Amino acid sequence: MRITGLGHAGMFIETTGGSILCDPVLGPSFFGSWFPFPDNRGLDWERFGAADFLYVSHRHRDHFDPALLERYVRKDIRVLLPAYPTDDLEADLRALGYENLIYTQPGETLEYENGLKIMVTPLRAPSDGPIGDSSLSVDDGTASILNQNDAHPLDLEKLLAFSKPDAYFTQVSGAIWWPMVYDLPQDAKVNFAQLKRDAQNKRAMYYIEKVDAAHVFPMAGPPMFLREDLFRYNGYGLENDSIFTDQRQFLAHMAVERPAQKGYEFVPGTQVDLLDGEATVTQTLYTADEIDHIFDEKWEYLASQRDSRQSEVTAEIARRAEVLPPAEMLAAIKEWWEPLLRRAKTIRTGVGGNVRFRIGELDMVVDFPKAKVREYAGEECLYWYTIPADLVSTNIADHEIDWSNSIFLSMQFEVGRSGKFNEFLTTFLKCLSRDRIEYVENWYAEQSDQTEDAELGDWTVQRRCPHLRADLTKTGTIENGVLTCALHDWKWDLASGQCLTTPGHPIRASRVIETAPAG
Repeated sequence: MRITGLGHAGMFIETTGGSILCDPVLGPSFFGSWFPFPDNRGLDWERFGAADFLYVSHRHRDHFDPALLERYVRKDIRVLLPAYPTDDLEADLRALGYENLIYTQPGETLEYENGLKIMVTPLRAPSDGPIGDSSLSVDDGTASILNQNDAHPLDLEKLLAFSKPDAYFTQVSGAIWWPMVYDLPQDAKVNFAQLKRDAQNKRAMYYIEKVDAAHVFPMAGPPMFLREDLFRYNGYGLENDSIFTDQRQFLAHMAVERPAQKGYEFVPGTQVDLLDGEATVTQTLYTADEIDHIFDEKWEYLASQRDSRQSEVTAEIARRAEVLPPAEMLAAIKEWWEPLLRRAKTIRTGVGGNVRFRIGELDMVVDFPKAKVREYAGEECLYWYTIPADLVSTNIADHEIDWSNSIFLSMQFEVGRSGKFNEFLTTFLKCLSRDRIEYVENWYAEQSDQTEDAELGDWTVQRRCPHLRADLTKTGTIENGVLTCALHDWKWDLASGQCLTTPGHPIRASRVIETAPAG
């Protein structure tokens, strides 16, 4: 088996039973903010576009690039479609003309010619993608790999039952806008950025240890920010207030944590040949000196990319919709959001207050308890966003149902909040369609039944994490009465049951009472 890196989470897998093109992206994505790091334009995209299968893990634009697919990937290619509860990704692919869809099922192994076996494992919680993230398992008899990309699977035993991976490809850099865009003192941003990087490393190492593959390839980030206003947020940031760990930085961390395990840089052009458990890694696009320059003189490399690619930034801006007048924008959002708010009882209760949006000349409030959208009139607000009007006008024109997949990951906005992170608000802004809202409301209702308990140290706690139902006997650790779930670094005070990470999501917990034996 041969795997070639295509940049970010992209890869081209050549097997005994055909080739698979995975998450190909040229970008820029997210309103022109994200470019794959390092530059991947020099790859032979005509060759990779002639694959036998196409796999798009989820619809976030750093994994799903419609322009690249239109240009390079033929319409009759077999498309491996993850089994998501809403059909947004399917609709996107069909809109591009892809009709040869293979409807995969969770835990189902698909078998093809010459011993090729494929399994797509979807995640379907509100925060996965959201409502959509997945991993790809491939075995052709000569080797087995797990392409986990951004997914954070809960049931690793079932996933690894497919086969023991020889090579493991996984995200190690975050795809998030916290804390960079937040209204915070600079020293707080620096502190929170460090905590976020530490949490990302911890989560990646959790999976690396559990999967225990012989060969590990960190991927799926970081991006390059080539817009002048975002350039400072590349990597750890010019002022150490950003969260994007690169492959070489993570491999240095991994070498300390698991020195016996082999890790490799996986960048555009990296070619991995697997046979009988052994890996031969070569580079087909860059020289060794060029790769050293990219990582060791990163800011110089990024500056050269910025200076040479401003035409791409300008072209993206030119494609945005005309800015709507404030009254028209308010009316459009009101017509769109209020019916969704009325259906979103759990979300409205979870937000529990007003959220302010300053969008160009429009100043509006979303009153979650009352399910109303109106002009701002001085109310106290839990969150306040400042967003350029052309971004919102474009989302309205495109009816973009996931604002994390456009505005938030663009980092071209500002936000402040009173109190902790509110997952319910973020979920609402990711789920701006009737299908998504109804699914999320039902999902939250199902999570309320968590009756099974387990013992962790001196505590009896509910077995399933209140966040995404991970098995806490496998992902939970307790220190000084605080439970931490390793998957997303959420924390609970066990004495009170209160979630320390976000409002809501309490946990059931009590101390184990030991009784002396009779007699």
